[in-house]
Amino acid sequence: MCLCLFSSVSSHRKKMICRILLLIKLTCCVCAGTFEVNGTQSFYQAEENQNVKLEWTFTPKADSSLHSLHVLCFMVTDLKVSVLFELIGGVEVSESEDEQFAGRVHCDKDVLKEGRLRLHVSSLRTEDSGLYVCEMMINDGRGVGECRLNVSAAAHEPETQRPTVRPGAESLGRPGLYVGLGLVLLAASAVLALCVFKKCVIKSADQRGNFSAVV
Repeated sequence: MCLCLFSSVSSHRKKMICRILLLIKLTCCVCAGTFEVNGTQSFYQAEENQNVKLEWTFTPKADSSLHSLHVLCFMVTDLKVSVLFELIGGVEVSESEDEQFAGRVHCDKDVLKEGRLRLHVSSLRTEDSGLYVCEMMINDGRGVGECRLNVSAAAHEPETQRPTVRPGAESLGRPGLYVGLGLVLLAASAVLALCVFKKCVIKSADQRGNFSAVV
């Protein structure tokens, strides 16, 4: 009966049920010992589209092997729980990654042997804001660390101010330029015609004066 009910639910709900069961398994291991897991920062502030580096330190027993290390990191908000990283036996389990963080989380595995878990989250979104919890199990030990991330909206750059243009100057354009040149040429032609006319009148007057003197 239980198998029939489980097979009838959607794949998304199956995934959520598996995550919840895994969290219960991690938090209910009362027989297991504990070791310290601490965040290097308790609070991170970033802007949208930026990148952030989340880091935790842990102190497992000296005889512990990283091949037995199990890491589960998830984000908790008022609305949901989203897994962003899972490591089992030194191997990353990308199938556990929530769609929200798909392709945006990278782990520096080289520093795990130094007792550090470092996650790079790129192209931040405002919905990435929340409480980030990192649970670790290694051999018979268990530890939990947390930090908070706040992602604010990116500040919009002010628009470049356009140069001031005289009212109507833009609307004139090429047609206005051609009309203006035409008016200038017309005025120049009128002045030239007036000069020619005056010259002709003076010449005519001189000829009449000479004719009167001969008579």
